[in-house]
Amino acid sequence: MDRFIVWLRQDLRLEDNPALYEASKKGVIIPIYILDDTHPKQFKMGSASLYWLKNLLHSLNQDCDQLLRTYKGDPIIILPKLIEEFNAKGVLWNRCYEPWRIQRDRKIKEMLSSFHIESFNASLLWEPWQILKSDQTPYRVFTPYYRKGCLPSEHQPRDPLPKVSPKSFLEKQPFEKNEPIDITMKVDWGEKLISHWDIGEKGGHQRLNHFIEQGLSDYKVGRDFPGGHHTSRISVDLHWGTLSPHQVRNAVMSHPPSESKNLDHYLSELGWREFSYYLLYHFPYLPTDNLQKKFDYFPWIEDETTLKRWQMGQTGFPIVDAGMREMYATGYMHNRLRMVVGSFLVKNLLQHWHAGEAWFWDCLVDADLASNSAGWQWIAGCGADAAPYFRIFNPITQGEKFDAQGTYTRKWVPELKDLPNQYLFKPWEAPSDVLSNANIILGKTYPKPIVSVSESRARALQAFEKLKGI
Repeated sequence: MDRFIVWLRQDLRLEDNPALYEASKKGVIIPIYILDDTHPKQFKMGSASLYWLKNLLHSLNQDCDQLLRTYKGDPIIILPKLIEEFNAKGVLWNRCYEPWRIQRDRKIKEMLSSFHIESFNASLLWEPWQILKSDQTPYRVFTPYYRKGCLPSEHQPRDPLPKVSPKSFLEKQPFEKNEPIDITMKVDWGEKLISHWDIGEKGGHQRLNHFIEQGLSDYKVGRDFPGGHHTSRISVDLHWGTLSPHQVRNAVMSHPPSESKNLDHYLSELGWREFSYYLLYHFPYLPTDNLQKKFDYFPWIEDETTLKRWQMGQTGFPIVDAGMREMYATGYMHNRLRMVVGSFLVKNLLQHWHAGEAWFWDCLVDADLASNSAGWQWIAGCGADAAPYFRIFNPITQGEKFDAQGTYTRKWVPELKDLPNQYLFKPWEAPSDVLSNANIILGKTYPKPIVSVSESRARALQAFEKLKGI
């Protein structure tokens, strides 16, 4: 039988994998993964992502009956060698949408044009080039993109494909040497990350099923509360491809909650993910350049000490510190808090959104070039469909509203666990006897606030006002 290499990338699953499925109909499959350390340049994986990948490849190899072959290096060099080594008829893969990957894959297609080369959509509900305005230009605002472009589109999302059995994979030969690829990290996240996650395709399905059973029925309201269970936490699975958006969409629509608003809102959140990839495809400078060029003149402040306090969850604002500490410990942060801590960095502290983007990239296990850069441009106000410049999340009221009992905050900021709810999000207002009873010494056991909320808000608004005339 003919042999075909399936080059796995951000699609590390056996179920609903178009490249694997099509290859299984053609002949024997040689599944491979290549850690590309050549083409990403400044977008090489961060520490948390590398740790996740290391464990995910181990899990995937088990699912593949130990028949996954892994490599490290330049795919442009590696793929021709593998075609020759395995006498393969061609290579199949599922498409990626990062600019550097698009350029690389185009070169590979040209280089291997004499072989059977085929690519598929495995990670988006709608291809970015399928959804355009009537004048054939891309949308820049989410609502018309989603409601006018996606929902009525003739390109309706397909149903998930069946699982491909490892029985169709090429057996390894005794002489083959294919050790696990060497993955080194700047930060050794170690056991602190793995204790919070079941990494792999099975874990992704468990997270999705748990969300459908426990979180979907009250999603529209409950999703904003970081201490609850109304978020799916499958962003990591969508990023790595242990779940596909087609599987997620199909699953939630097959188990609709009693109130349609919860299903509709969750589907729109999947739409936001699509929109991020859409923006990255049509505006490939999204990770580096302001989409609104007037922000090139914004007076950002570069302060390493301030940035470090934000990174380590030492700002003196409990809800901000809780979010930053959760991310550093688990590789994940609740979406509401991503907005809160992001707003605090770029608006209250006036640090450049690039600094936040880079820290999230290194710390998040779901660090996704499209979602990360689009999210930071949104919160900074410089993106395509950005939050208004005057929308500045108040770190005190956000905590009081979305963590009223302090369950989440006390978990991640245990120094304040004995502080009454009345003062939990503004400990500097607590009387001295209340602080003493809670064993808190501001400036020693917990930081004093890094800025004044009112003064930093006024400073930000003044800076933003200067851009209005540009």
